[in-house]
Amino acid sequence: MATVCRLCPRECGINRRENIGRCGVSSQIKLARVGLHLWEEPCLSYGVGSGTVFFSGCVLGCVFCQNQEISRGKKGCEVSVQTLSDEFLRLQEMGAVNINLVTPTQFTDKILQALDIAKPRLSIPVVYNCGGYEKPETLRFYSHKTVPRF
Repeated sequence: MATVCRLCPRECGINRRENIGRCGVSSQIKLARVGLHLWEEPCLSYGVGSGTVFFSGCVLGCVFCQNQEISRGKKGCEVSVQTLSDEFLRLQEMGAVNINLVTPTQFTDKILQALDIAKPRLSIPVVYNCGGYEKPETLRFYSHKTVPRF
């Protein structure tokens, strides 16, 4: 039986292990950019900067998106859960004041696994930076630190 994606309010029901979801990506983590971001909102980027992790794909699908190549899932590199965890720790070592997850919804299950791996050494806060179109159930995965099963 195929496992279907219901992470965002669109609940497209696609098996993202085999197909591309409404978010524009498969279930494989796809990163568009990882680095320090000095131009994020001041409360997030003070000091050295926010440790931003820009994920490819997006649940909103805005017609006039300024980041269409990223949000439509066309740009980025596929990485493993371990690599994502390593990137969180690398950002911390660079002096990031937080880990800033940008458009993370479609990779919630994998992000939570990566955070769990990094947890013993990760000492900075994690920011969930989304467009606001979210399912409360998906957000609760982060607060309860439970990994959804797909």
